[in-house]
Amino acid sequence: MLKIYVGYDSREDIAWEVCRYSLIRHAVGEISICPLKQPPLRELGLYRRPEDKTASTEFSLTRFLTPFLADTDGWSMFVDCDFLFTGDITAQIASLDPSKAVYVVQHEYTPQQTVKMDGKAQAHYPRKNWSSMMLFNGRHPDVQALRPDVVNTADPAHLHRFNWIRNATDIGALDLDWNFLVGEYEAPDKAPTAIHYTNGGPWFPNWIDVDYGQLWTEERDRMLAEHDAQAA
Repeated sequence: MLKIYVGYDSREDIAWEVCRYSLIRHAVGEISICPLKQPPLRELGLYRRPEDKTASTEFSLTRFLTPFLADTDGWSMFVDCDFLFTGDITAQIASLDPSKAVYVVQHEYTPQQTVKMDGKAQAHYPRKNWSSMMLFNGRHPDVQALRPDVVNTADPAHLHRFNWIRNATDIGALDLDWNFLVGEYEAPDKAPTAIHYTNGGPWFPNWIDVDYGQLWTEERDRMLAEHDAQAA
């Protein structure tokens, strides 16, 4: 079973719900999905860092607790809540090299926006958005060493730039199709498998007309209709 942790932000509950629904709807293999909420992690003593009011999301650093929480010698996954999946994530697992520590889409770009989502400042740094979707290899020693003490004490740049991986060649590369940054790349005719509304999605009033926004709205409406039918 692939254990998936989705970053949860209280401002984007509907984004988490739609992300989760799209993952489940397309998955052929078995998956489990858990929202990565900061308050329970604090209550359990797993996340102890001071509140960072400059962070763009509540899961900016808690994402790196994923392999510890998953507690598996197989693959586990973290993904931001502002993703929409149009294909099967479990099909990707069979193609991964077991010698790699982590797989990510290795973006090389300069953000086109100065603000994102609901007015948060847009930052630019090396390996930006690599950590927005990560597949962790639980057998790799660098992943096994990524424990709560590291997540709670390491410099944020150390975590987001993957400096905790000793050999850069142990960072595997996924195709752009698995973390397509809406608004940063020209939209292809065929919808990507993992659409990332990194600057803001249709759940924010000022981002309704983004590329693939209609796909997200359709997925939300499908989810709500299914919930209503089950409740009837």
